Amino acid sequence: MLLGLGLATAARCGPELTSPDGIEAQTCVLTQGEETWARTYYRNATGRELSSVLSMMGPGGRSVRMHCAVGAEDEPGACETPRERTQGEPGAYTAVAEFAAPDGSGPLLLRSGSNSGRTQGR
Repeated sequence: MLLGLGLATAARCGPELTSPDGIEAQTCVLTQGEETWARTYYRNATGRELSSVLSMMGPGGRSVRMHCAVGAEDEPGACETPRERTQGEPGAYTAVAEFAAPDGSGPLLLRSGSNSGRTQGR
């Protein structure tokens, strides 16, 4: 479907979450045309570098995992998986982002998911 300048993008996003340590994140599953991918938006106010793993799970046990470095700057950022051809219904896809110390030496600091079921056009 064409709207304005191109294909509409549907976004199913979970809630915006904030950890006591100072990480804010929201994770979404995006669908545009015949492609689906996951994206997490974040802000890292911890003052230290972190690592993030973004996983997108789809129908038939398919999954994609992306490792992202999260800088120590208190600036908004994003991490996303590669786009894949949508298999089945877009609603069958979910995504989860996890934030932790880059060397794995500390606890999980925040887990953010695309679990709200709300659909938004972007």
